Amino acid sequence: MLRSLFLSLILLLIPLSSQAWWNEGWSYRKEIILDTSATGANLTGDLQNVPVLVRLHTGNFGYFLDIEPKGEDIRFVAADDKTPLKYHVERFDAINEMALIWVLLPEVKAGSNTETIWMYYGSPAAVAADDSNGTYDPQYALVHHFDTEEQAPVDATTYNNNVYVFNAEMNSASMIGDGVTFNGVAGYTIADSPALQMDPVKGWTLSAWLKLDAEQADAVVFERAGDAGQLTLGIDGLDLYARLKDAAGASAETPRSAQLIPGNWHHVALSIGAGRISLFLDGNEVAYVDTPVPVMQGDITIGTAVTYKNGFIGSLDELNIVNSSMDAFRMQAIISSQGPAANLLVYGDDSSQESEESGGHSHFGFVMSKLTFDAKVVIVFLMIMSVISWIVMIMKFLYLRRVASDNKKFLKAYYELGTGDPAMLDQDDTDMDEELDDAPVAKAIFGQHDHFQSSPIYHMYHRGIAEVKARMGVAAGAQATAMNEQSAEAIRAALGADLVRESQKINSKMVLLTIAISGGPFIGLFGTVVGVMITFAEMAATGDVSIASIAPGMAAALLATVAGLWVAIPALFGYNYLGSMVKDISADMRVFIDEFVTRVAEYYG
Repeated sequence: MLRSLFLSLILLLIPLSSQAWWNEGWSYRKEIILDTSATGANLTGDLQNVPVLVRLHTGNFGYFLDIEPKGEDIRFVAADDKTPLKYHVERFDAINEMALIWVLLPEVKAGSNTETIWMYYGSPAAVAADDSNGTYDPQYALVHHFDTEEQAPVDATTYNNNVYVFNAEMNSASMIGDGVTFNGVAGYTIADSPALQMDPVKGWTLSAWLKLDAEQADAVVFERAGDAGQLTLGIDGLDLYARLKDAAGASAETPRSAQLIPGNWHHVALSIGAGRISLFLDGNEVAYVDTPVPVMQGDITIGTAVTYKNGFIGSLDELNIVNSSMDAFRMQAIISSQGPAANLLVYGDDSSQESEESGGHSHFGFVMSKLTFDAKVVIVFLMIMSVISWIVMIMKFLYLRRVASDNKKFLKAYYELGTGDPAMLDQDDTDMDEELDDAPVAKAIFGQHDHFQSSPIYHMYHRGIAEVKARMGVAAGAQATAMNEQSAEAIRAALGADLVRESQKINSKMVLLTIAISGGPFIGLFGTVVGVMITFAEMAATGDVSIASIAPGMAAALLATVAGLWVAIPALFGYNYLGSMVKDISADMRVFIDEFVTRVAEYYG
């Protein structure tokens, strides 16, 4: 009994975050949470076999270099951490740090934010396992992602409903990666196939992301014509409508109660059921018409009528045809996965097998992981500037402290001479003294010698005595008969020149601190601006404009500004403190000139 209780307590103490690892051949994994609660996708009904879009960019993922060049080692595993999920990679760009991956979820539960899937990566020996056909269940008859590397749209489903006439233009900056643009006079045609047959009993749905450039004059987005009739999805002005003409010429049209906003992406869907044609706009049913719907076959044109007239002007992305009547729940799931909000998936932490129990990375580490290459270059440069400024501050402080100390000692010895010979403290420089005088770092470390080698006042004194000897023409220690005013002024001028030279030595390298103070924040700001630009560019490329995608990239971009301030603030304090030391030393030097000239004039006068 006691043993069982003890074992139960041990199990309770095991971290709840600890999970089994799907495959030890993979080094890392990322948690992805399905949020269907009211604060997320707000789904009110359970769904099965839903393909969702996983968008990776610097805002939610910072480890592109840990993945194989084309994403060959990416795997998706269900919440049980045992069941692999079908997926396929639409785009993987490690250089620009963005990826678009479609994952088939066998089940999506409504009103939950606890369901998770796992993305595994980091296996150099892995081979590509993405399966575009398996990502979509058999009801999906056509999926066009519009890969710009292809000459025409390619069907991602198993039916291979590709395009046989393509006159539109591929667009690399669309809603979700690549898309297609129409100019009003050209479109593309999809050949008829059994998989594309429109059967109202089974249901039939066409959906796509649509962006209108401007008001249209009865433009056709989709049209299908055959022996049984003609079905059209069009735009008149800003109004979206669907129209069915049967074989006898009778027409049924949905009310024009839904309007598109030019320049905005909208999710548009045309759903066919037994006795009803419905229009969906951004996940909501906005219009319908009750009418008998025949079984229809025939070629499908996109962006223009079957007669290649009444062309559409705008952009289109993610064209899907499903052999079922899609309900509002599925429409909402599509929009919450693909749309600008993209709030169905919440991207959690990344972890390794070793760090699993610790729960992944710290907040700072997470921000660091989101840095773009440009920001990393800027931060490395700023860190080099910081190291240089700290070296300058430390060495300059040691040097100035030694200078102040030796000045104090020399002045004490000088004042102790009283009215004696001013030249009694003068000595010739040794070779070692000259070497130290040319090496400020060594001087700062080793300091003074027996005759105040680190003191600039002593250097001025030494130069002044040399001038006195030269102008008086006497040997050291001998008293001259007289010193005229011109000689005194000449000595003062020589000491003034020496003051300038000594001041230059004292102030040397201080300009590096001014560069750090003024340049550090601007360089950091430059890195921030570049990082923000890249963040918005990735948002445009992936179509993900949620706060979860923006915030990490912005935080990482701001890290460059933080680095700039990290350089500037210590340099500012250090510069001001060292500047006060330089001012004190310079004041002592100027005072000494007056005292020395006066004393020499008195002694040799």
